[in-house]
Amino acid sequence: MEILSQYGHILLILACVAGFFMAWGVGANDVANAMGTSVGSRALTIKQAIVIAMIFEFAGAYLAGGEVTATIRKGIIDSEIFASQPELLVYGMLSALLAAGTWLLVASILGWPVSTTHSIVGAIVGFSAVGISPDAVAWGKVGSIVASWVVSPLLAGTISFLLFRSVQRLILDTEDPFANAKRYIPFYMFAVGWMIAMVTLTKGLKHVLKDADIKLSFLQDAGIAAIVGLLVAGVGVTMLKRIKRDTSIEAENRFANVERVFAILMIFTACAMAFAHGSNDVANAVGPLAAVVNTIQVGAVTAKATMPSWILLLGGLGIVVGLATYGFKVMATIGRKITELTPSRGFAAELGAAATVVMASGTGLPISTTHTLVGAVLGVGLARGIGALNLRMITTIAASWVVTLPAGAGIAILFFYFFKGLFG
Repeated sequence: MEILSQYGHILLILACVAGFFMAWGVGANDVANAMGTSVGSRALTIKQAIVIAMIFEFAGAYLAGGEVTATIRKGIIDSEIFASQPELLVYGMLSALLAAGTWLLVASILGWPVSTTHSIVGAIVGFSAVGISPDAVAWGKVGSIVASWVVSPLLAGTISFLLFRSVQRLILDTEDPFANAKRYIPFYMFAVGWMIAMVTLTKGLKHVLKDADIKLSFLQDAGIAAIVGLLVAGVGVTMLKRIKRDTSIEAENRFANVERVFAILMIFTACAMAFAHGSNDVANAVGPLAAVVNTIQVGAVTAKATMPSWILLLGGLGIVVGLATYGFKVMATIGRKITELTPSRGFAAELGAAATVVMASGTGLPISTTHTLVGAVLGVGLARGIGALNLRMITTIAASWVVTLPAGAGIAILFFYFFKGLFG
């Protein structure tokens, strides 16, 4: 208590800097991989992707970023253990933010798409288990995260593989791909609208709906999403009518006109995924920051902490700056280095990833957005044969996923003992 009253302002400033650093890492790594499929397929340029992500990630983070701190809410650590020494929680959360931010910085420089959730979870587990007590950690939660390394990419990869196979069968491998694209793409547009609305309702807006005392069942979510899907399909049909066949561009690429149609779809999916991602993953940066601010202000550890709007603003700004300054490295990995993406393949990957997130939300399966997207890109690549995949890059990415949890933990332990030695 004495430490918090004596050094409260210094710790608060340090927490804001660490929270912004972590949010920067989320923007440079996690947001970049979410936009990588759109950029890699050339549906969007990097500048366009950054502008879309800046607007929709920030809107998602600020408008629907959540009320309760993510890390404590997710039950990774037992907050009651810190009741007699609340300053240890402050040191720990500061260490977790700096450790996860440092690991994301390293991964972004190397172009590795790693999970921000696993980075922060690893960091929290590290300082809790070594700095406090192994009993402070909910090890069952850690086990489910390890399982998700395999489950989420496998599920997303399978769905994306089947989706792209259907695109090949119904559109690409037919005598008149352009005519069949106009016939079948409205159904895919409905699926895009439905899936993205489901992601937004079940993940992005869940905190906003909870604040407003609105509780929707899975079927009600599905009904609202169906209306959105019909609207998206209606807008899509109108836009499709404006696209005229340009035979001159088909000389080099038989599918050039078809890809123009899928490119329009990719713009919609990129906007919606950015909003859903911003609303869901900003909590990784602002959750620990809110826990620190609340502990310093109250002088004790509480199970839940309110989320001041200025913290969400700080997190949103950090994400935008991270994407704009260093997002290009991870975008290149997802969009170009795993397999060659076109708008039709990128669309199948994004829809497969969205479908996996929806299924996970409905079943409670813990997944990583990063792992899901990488798995989806792999599935699309595999639909063209194993030779279409860059196996060396895939091995590197898999290794970086395994290293993320212990790396976050190790760095957090070092920071924790540094702060403990510095402040007492």
